[in-house]
Amino acid sequence: MSGKKPRDSGMEILSGVDGAFLNLETEATPMHVGSLHLFETPSGYKGDFFAAVRHMMASRMVPVLRRRLAVLPLQLANPVWLQGEIDFDRHIRRVRVPAPGSWAQLEAVVADLHSELLDRSRPLWMLYVLDGLASGDKAYYFKIHHAMLDGQAGVALAGALFDTAPDGSARSQARRAIAGKTAASTQHPPGALALAAAAFRHDAAQYIKLVRELPGVVRTLAGIVRSSGGTARGAAGAADAPDLSELRRSISFGPRTALNVAITPERGFATAVVSRAALKAIAAANSATVNDVVLALCSGALRRYLKRSGSLPRKSLIASMPISLREQGNTDFRTQATLSLVSLATNIADPLKRLRAIRDSAGATKAVARRAKSFIPTDFPLIGVPWILGALASLYGRSGVVNTLPVLANVLVSNVPGPAVPLYVDGLRMSGYWPLSIVEHGVGLNITLLNYAGNMCLGFTVARCAVPEARRLADDFLDACEELRQHRKTPARAPRKIEASTSAPKQSASKLQSAARKPVIRPGAAARTQDNRTRATAAAT
Repeated sequence: MSGKKPRDSGMEILSGVDGAFLNLETEATPMHVGSLHLFETPSGYKGDFFAAVRHMMASRMVPVLRRRLAVLPLQLANPVWLQGEIDFDRHIRRVRVPAPGSWAQLEAVVADLHSELLDRSRPLWMLYVLDGLASGDKAYYFKIHHAMLDGQAGVALAGALFDTAPDGSARSQARRAIAGKTAASTQHPPGALALAAAAFRHDAAQYIKLVRELPGVVRTLAGIVRSSGGTARGAAGAADAPDLSELRRSISFGPRTALNVAITPERGFATAVVSRAALKAIAAANSATVNDVVLALCSGALRRYLKRSGSLPRKSLIASMPISLREQGNTDFRTQATLSLVSLATNIADPLKRLRAIRDSAGATKAVARRAKSFIPTDFPLIGVPWILGALASLYGRSGVVNTLPVLANVLVSNVPGPAVPLYVDGLRMSGYWPLSIVEHGVGLNITLLNYAGNMCLGFTVARCAVPEARRLADDFLDACEELRQHRKTPARAPRKIEASTSAPKQSASKLQSAARKPVIRPGAAARTQDNRTRATAAAT
């Protein structure tokens, strides 16, 4: 053996987790993630935004976006990544938002684009520049397959592409780091034998690793059980030992709701924005973390949404939430996360008691994750498995199967750390950065938050057959934010009053940013009436 690594020949082996995202994909369940970006346009702007975006992508193209799949015969193992060239005419396109170009219509266009599968014969990403907004602002929607990266890697990618100053003089640290990573390119694609050999070497190494780590796994699990007498709290300074009674409550099956059905390809999408300072103030007043507050707001929104139809279960809903396994400074473009289950305490009416219950449940889950982080796999062998996973994914999509199996989680919730500073394209400031994610059979709602420049930008991605009106759910989230703000305890030294902004950019992008700085949580009655008219116009078109 020469000892030559697959990477040396231009091949990169997919991890087991990334391969699963490919193998579980069906027409009804695309496995890509995305983001909607809004840019303030000053009066008199004469630039060509489409050309500027294309230039940005072409001049700052990173190796991860050049990856394309090479599939093994008979799907005996995961495909491998090969480096290739990009046809920008196919990957960057222009889409016009229907007149009059309201925000609701923009959300609908993005939802439709998000429902379309990516072409596996090409690198698995697309960018759509969105023209025709009534505000005059610029926007684009970007999507990329989850097999290529996870949420944190996606944020790192954004940092590599965008400017951090209006004139483009500031070259981001992320861009420097990623630009330093080069990948070999293959003049001639490897044959089936070379691909199979690389996949088998990878999986053999994973089997050896699993066997070596098994004793450590057993010791760690035994230690978790022995040390579980304490009570885990989600606040800073809490005990590291998990409370197994809280953990059992979190991982019990959830109740069946209208969210938990077999889904169809049609998607819905809605946005919201809240001030991160507002969430931190609520968290500080209740000895909780910002993530605890986020879960409490999701819980409050779901209580409102389900109560309206008289379908709020007596048993608490369960959220599935990813926990990052990425070490600090790790910028590898592959998925490095695992899923956890947290009780949303939707059976508790009082918002403060609900927050504390969620804090305890999330604390128990995080305590176990901290202890188990060293052996939770982000890679595993899949020889002979890919075609089986694909068959199981199709079978599970049949409504009869979904309806007979227990509900493990009712909703997917993710909180992604994003850029702390404003980003720019062609001198235009990015005023909003909303994530879109994945919904699955049995879980028709995904709520993803991304921290951007002092705001938390929320994306509500839904299967329309499960959640017909994503906008109502986004408004329910902001109502829950106001409710919790009004009930929060006042700490000894109260922070400045900075509250949530409007539920969506109903005004121009500049007004959206000013709203986030003002102590205002809701637009006035006139603004709400205008928004209702906008939605009616969107429905009519």
